Amino acid sequence: MSTHIGAAPGQVADTVLLPGDPLRAQWIAQTYLRDVECYSSVRNMLGFTGTYGDRRISVQGTGMGHPSLAIYATELMADYGVRTLVRVGSCGALSERLAVRDVVLAITASTDSAMNRIRFEGFDYAPAADFGLLRTAADVARERELPIHVAGVASIDSFYSDRPELLLRLADYGVVAVDMETNMLYTLAAKFDARALTVLTVSDHIRTGEATTAQERERTFTAMAELALETVTA
Repeated sequence: MSTHIGAAPGQVADTVLLPGDPLRAQWIAQTYLRDVECYSSVRNMLGFTGTYGDRRISVQGTGMGHPSLAIYATELMADYGVRTLVRVGSCGALSERLAVRDVVLAITASTDSAMNRIRFEGFDYAPAADFGLLRTAADVARERELPIHVAGVASIDSFYSDRPELLLRLADYGVVAVDMETNMLYTLAAKFDARALTVLTVSDHIRTGEATTAQERERTFTAMAELALETVTA
């Protein structure tokens, strides 16, 4: 039993979807999984296990930002033996090629966070997605005729940035969107020799100002959830 999850041994599957919002975790579990069990409600950061097809799958909320994601990802891998983690979250679009509700597969994640600078004593570590998961997700999307963008994202610490022009500069170097967790997920998956992928839905566009509602972000990102589930069970 870990400090922040509190599940008993065997309650968490070896494959976990990671939405930031615990209510999105609940929605995914209740919508797509059979025989669902809530294994954790510690701090209201809900976690569920059920069955999708013939596979046991867990869905665990992580909260927002690198520090919160790091707590849950670390405990899932270190204490529960999780080997496959897929973040299903929202992102802000930087590229004009992206539109609201588009789906992004994050091949890598730049960051302004100091967490890895401290970890590697100033060395710039470049974490990346698991290629097998990335390739499978791209193949599943093609089979489902789901348009996707496979590109680099940036995981930033400040949701309300005082320097938005820096975000737009990232777009000039091929970064298509921003979130707040992927860089740390990919880093920790590498540390624990696990597989990780981030699948994102564009919730707002930093250039145009278009945005989805909070309820839409919680419940209507169906393409992303279905793509993630089909990827981990392929």
